[in-house]
Amino acid sequence: MSAVRRVLRSNLLALACASAFPAAHAAYVDARLTAPSAGEVDALLVFPSTRGVPTPLAADADYKLRRRALVDALRAHADTTQRDVRAWLDAQHIAYRSYWISNVIQVRLPRSAVDALAARSDVLRIEPNVSIAIPLPRASDGAQAPSAPETISWGVAKINAPHVWAGGFTGQGVVIAGEDTGYQWDHPALQPHYRGWDGATADHNYNWHDAIHDSTGNPCGNDSPEPCDDFGHGTHTAGTFAGDDGAAHQTGVAPGAKWIGCRNMDDGNGTPARYIECMEWMLAPTDLNDANPNPDLAPDIISNSWGCIPSEGCTVGDEIEDAVNNVVAGGIFFAVAAANNGPACETITDPPAIYDASFVVGATDNGDHMAGFSSRGPVTTSALFRPDLSAPGVSVPSAWPPNTYTNLSGTSMATPHVAGAAALILSVNPDLKGHPDALGAALRVFTVTDGVTDPSNSGCGGLTISDWPNYQAGYGRLDAYSTALIAQSHVGGVFHDGFDGLGSEAGD
Repeated sequence: MSAVRRVLRSNLLALACASAFPAAHAAYVDARLTAPSAGEVDALLVFPSTRGVPTPLAADADYKLRRRALVDALRAHADTTQRDVRAWLDAQHIAYRSYWISNVIQVRLPRSAVDALAARSDVLRIEPNVSIAIPLPRASDGAQAPSAPETISWGVAKINAPHVWAGGFTGQGVVIAGEDTGYQWDHPALQPHYRGWDGATADHNYNWHDAIHDSTGNPCGNDSPEPCDDFGHGTHTAGTFAGDDGAAHQTGVAPGAKWIGCRNMDDGNGTPARYIECMEWMLAPTDLNDANPNPDLAPDIISNSWGCIPSEGCTVGDEIEDAVNNVVAGGIFFAVAAANNGPACETITDPPAIYDASFVVGATDNGDHMAGFSSRGPVTTSALFRPDLSAPGVSVPSAWPPNTYTNLSGTSMATPHVAGAAALILSVNPDLKGHPDALGAALRVFTVTDGVTDPSNSGCGGLTISDWPNYQAGYGRLDAYSTALIAQSHVGGVFHDGFDGLGSEAGD
């Protein structure tokens, strides 16, 4: 046994002992699961948190080695703490899904099973796995695609991505993932950039996962073996971070990147379990049989345009946050939409945008005005400036199924601009791979602030739009070119005086 494995086993044994509960413990049960009308319920069995799960590698170790060690530790933690409950469920012939990125089991339970599990000492809580309706923009909600297609979408040009392309950096060598309503993978703007497409045949193993298992009447069905979009929203976001049909539609910020995806919403409806499942798959993608996880095939960046909305029933504890924290601990940059509840202050209220590990994105229009709908900070549970920054999110043209294009508005549209820009930065400086904090810091610092205004709100948290950073636009409006310049200057940790190779100065 290797030294790493010995240390890992020792740490896990110590953690298992520390996680023991006294015999008198009984699980907390959400009242919605015990109501007389409850019947069979869709529930989450919650076990000891993954926070503090030890890994044997130092923070400066190779990020892929760190990710493998983290996945091993999380899986072992779940195996140890869930083992007896899984055995009980198996004996009762109750089907379930077990997760390790957040230590939960999703299961449909009759009332008698809820009562039996509530009496156990190894279950912390039993929560409802509610269906959460996300108010996503549809094609009819935004302006239709222009009659004369833009060769380069306005948002892509606005953040100066073409200046980065001019230096030969288009996101090559970088993988962006999306968690959304699914994807029309063979859309002309997306197919050439899908990691599962080699130019002749498709292989969806490790490149696609469907977390929708129990939908009724969905056009994509359940457990789709290939990427499918039941709404259009996911296809649009992927078109913004990596889309390019090689002809009249350059919608993507990073057309040289590869993309993969997971469907976590059923026609716009998510559940905590679906969100957790997609994040787990991202940290260690599996084959189409949901087997043989491989952390080395995880993406470098995830674009998230969804929210776990408390008003719609997402009242689970820290399970979503555990999953987000573990994705980021695995070296993955996690870009998140701020939500569309503006222009009032303190309207960033939903997971995952309220978590410190997330990189939160607001929306601006083509005149650098904050969009009225863009949610503003402060986040009442965080000391950070949120949003982190803002990006184009009003009337954004991108891909739409089947094989067409449309304009949509929302922080959902701003977020993939940031994901694409992050891919450009990683292609400029691959040393930043596996270091999402450093990547986020670079994106925050080198933004545009001149001319950014907020006609809908005079200020939040004691600051105005003229104070930088602020709680309206964050640190400023995204600028891929200026961030790429500094990223190139620090390749290998060495500052270079010149920036040859990145094209002309923005605005020339």
